[in-house]
Amino acid sequence: MFLERINSPQDLKTLKPEELKILACEIRLRMTQVVSQNGGHLASSLGAVELILALHYCFNTPKDKIVFDVGHQSYAHKILTGRNINFETLRQYGGLSGFPSKDESEFDSFTTGHSSTAVSLALGLACARDYLSPENHFKVIAVIGDGSLSGGLCFEGLNNAGHLKKDMLVVLNTNELSIAPNSGALSIYLNKIISMPIYNRFKESLEHFAESRLPKGSRLVKLANKFEEGLKGLFVPGMLFEELGFRYFGPFDGHDTSLLIHTIKNISNFKGPLLLHVVTKKGKGYAPAENEPVRFHGTGPFEIDSGITKAKAQGSKTFTEVFSEKLLNLAKVNKKIVAVSAAMPEGTGLDKFRDNFPQRFFDVGIAEEHAVVFAAGLARAGLKPVVAIYSTFLQRAYDEIMEAIALQNLGVVLAVDRAGLVGEDGVTHQGIFDIAFLMTVPNMTILAPCDGRELEKMLEFALDMNTPVAIRYPKDKVITLPSRQVTGKIQMGKAETLKEGNDFTLIALGSMVNPAIEAANLLEKSGLSGTVIDARFAKPLDKELFRTRTKDTKFIFSAEEGIIDGGFGSAVEDYLGKPVVKFGLPCEFIAHGKRNVILDKFALTAAGIADRIKSVCRR
Repeated sequence: MFLERINSPQDLKTLKPEELKILACEIRLRMTQVVSQNGGHLASSLGAVELILALHYCFNTPKDKIVFDVGHQSYAHKILTGRNINFETLRQYGGLSGFPSKDESEFDSFTTGHSSTAVSLALGLACARDYLSPENHFKVIAVIGDGSLSGGLCFEGLNNAGHLKKDMLVVLNTNELSIAPNSGALSIYLNKIISMPIYNRFKESLEHFAESRLPKGSRLVKLANKFEEGLKGLFVPGMLFEELGFRYFGPFDGHDTSLLIHTIKNISNFKGPLLLHVVTKKGKGYAPAENEPVRFHGTGPFEIDSGITKAKAQGSKTFTEVFSEKLLNLAKVNKKIVAVSAAMPEGTGLDKFRDNFPQRFFDVGIAEEHAVVFAAGLARAGLKPVVAIYSTFLQRAYDEIMEAIALQNLGVVLAVDRAGLVGEDGVTHQGIFDIAFLMTVPNMTILAPCDGRELEKMLEFALDMNTPVAIRYPKDKVITLPSRQVTGKIQMGKAETLKEGNDFTLIALGSMVNPAIEAANLLEKSGLSGTVIDARFAKPLDKELFRTRTKDTKFIFSAEEGIIDGGFGSAVEDYLGKPVVKFGLPCEFIAHGKRNVILDKFALTAAGIADRIKSVCRR
């Protein structure tokens, strides 16, 4: 077992190239065993093993900096940088993060989890290095995937890096979605030549000689460079990057460790921005993940032998499933309904819409800003766009929501999935800020359903509107109280009283409604009776109902699965002009762990709400 001997990248350098192949297999086995128990991003991490081995083998980390885009491919990186001993705690409360974490290891320069940022981060490091400590030079490497290139931010970084000409390496890892196929033996041979130090030294010397000694030497150099570019253009799919100012090398087999090490060592001392293109296979080494890379991109626990997801407790549908089915049914009647996804059709439930209405479905890639502006164009031309995006990723499109949708007052529906706590994905993915940032958007209506039936009614309401609407719902199963009946249409800004009492008023939003009802039932056993209101709307508030129900109430509470600062409860307090005790989340980045564990930690459960209400009312 080689893996047992690896506690840092320095240990890695003691192995022979043929031993690295065995180590790669051991790393894949370790990953698969842990993810089969904990869930996680398996397919992309399996595909990047040899690449990460080669990078740590060739560079002197942590002095040299490797920046991973998103970071869901970084499990091998964690295992090789002293975290293998704790790898069983991956994504568990108090354990290792599923993404790079600056607070977890000096080998992680940044905490990352959103796409297309790595090039910009790496360029910032390179510029600071050259300005602050040019004598203490270190290498900077950004590892991106083909998905990163669908985000405009990545191209902004590439464009700026090519312009500034800083020494840095961008590794582009493509797979089945590769932007270009390997063009065969001639391409490999040509790339071996242009990556050799002797070739580049000769080229630089020849350019210097021609420009300084020969008549019209600079013109000859330009002609030679054009010839090289033309030759590479015939065989190498990298001219886009060359035009952006990078020297392009590739594509290379991303699973050939010896080839990768040889190439990286050859080019690592070249000056200026470099781009190394490798082609890998998602799920490499584990057949179920190779066959179903989308399912194993982010998977729950599964049986290793078969790859079958472990049976979950039977019960009701998830909010995402309810949304998916309702949108499909509405679209069958209303031909103007279209759906927009930012590379997440399966996660948001839009895959069914895509399969049934391919001409009315648009997947724009990892480009949330574009998705929102694109939807504004669809709406202006008379369609009814529904943009389904995870709450954490919708943050990326704030300005576009403001300028393209709200300012134009267009009828775009934002289906804000994974709103609230998402659990194991942690700080970069908790969808806890959307209420607060959407509250600041003029013309925006914000709804939050407490159950599946209410979500269906809210979707009907939103599609009848010709102004911006956001519907936020959690990563959770739908739970409907036996007494809960949603009748008729949702009316603009109207809440609903679910329970009446005299000792307190509890105004709950969305996923907190059912815990609020259960808390009130628990408190009745202690002799406290309270009014419980399903707010339905975070914006606009049902001011008339809130004023009436709290007029003679001494104790007022609000509950929401979002940050308290600038959130729903704060809006209620501002309107009423009375103190409101707010149940919610602090304005901080909340670590990973199972959703129910975190809800319990912040007293966002029936028992937690009941205990606090009791303590306040009986002071």
